Amino acid sequence: MSVRATQLLAGLGAAALIVSCAPSVQSARDGDDEVVPGWKWTPEQIDRTVNAVRAGRSLQPDVWPNGARVAVLLSFDVDNETISLRSGEPTIGALSQGEYGARVALKRVVDLIDRHEIPASFFIPSESLRFHPEMADVIKRSGRHEFAVHGWIHERNSDLPADVERELVERAIDYLTEATGQKPVGYRAPSWNFSPNTLDIIRDLGFVYDSSLMADDRPYELDAHGESTGIVELPVEWILDDAPLVNPRGNSYSAPRDVLTVYKDEFDVAYEEGTMFLLTMHPHYIGHRSRIVILKELIAHIQSKQDVWFATHLEVATYVKERAGMMTSE
Repeated sequence: MSVRATQLLAGLGAAALIVSCAPSVQSARDGDDEVVPGWKWTPEQIDRTVNAVRAGRSLQPDVWPNGARVAVLLSFDVDNETISLRSGEPTIGALSQGEYGARVALKRVVDLIDRHEIPASFFIPSESLRFHPEMADVIKRSGRHEFAVHGWIHERNSDLPADVERELVERAIDYLTEATGQKPVGYRAPSWNFSPNTLDIIRDLGFVYDSSLMADDRPYELDAHGESTGIVELPVEWILDDAPLVNPRGNSYSAPRDVLTVYKDEFDVAYEEGTMFLLTMHPHYIGHRSRIVILKELIAHIQSKQDVWFATHLEVATYVKERAGMMTSE
């Protein structure tokens, strides 16, 4: 299996990298480096692949703080221009669409949630914040929001060699800490995928939680090859991500008010079950005038219910770790 890394651009004195495709989990290849279909794999190969990163024990608590019936986690991936830059083939039009996220949309989003005193978690590629350092003050002004890591330049981490992936995460931590005054302890993989090395990297670097995977609606602990890791997973889902649904150039485009119905239905079932509702949004999508209506009306719907706990990802991860007795060694 070969990996070719090439220099894309310099950022804060170091190079951002892109690489040719490498498998995101352990896969079977023949002597010519061709992918071998799964039906030809041995049971050992299948087990090793499936069990590399797996959902461990549920961390759903028996009760949420103050007797709340449901935990609501609003998150924003502040990608802006990095979506266009990461491939190494940016266009002026795509860069301008990303710029809208910082220039107009972020403030519109933050104004809305701050008006309702709702905390949120902001996952930010470091290059996105370097282009627009003023975003830090917009997010920080209420004192209730969380900054978290979302790569360096929204790189495809699942394609990177281990040393490059680790270096970019370390740089992201250092930059976000310097730029925001808060050391991030939450991680969301760009494109919601792990390489064979991602879990080891985020464990080694002291992250409290990850929010990239999709094995449950409730918080759970990540296992590696059958062993517990101590990392809390706050699962995401493409159903609960605005990017594929409100992008008019995408294959899954839906009218904003149709998307609102999906989100309301998802929340209502979470409320009935007493579990967790986690929504992922992108300012450069949800922050448009016709899209912010989704968030505005969703908040009104949620607030019409009793016993709702709005929380950052870190607040939820810390709470479920405490309830599960996972904080004793820290």
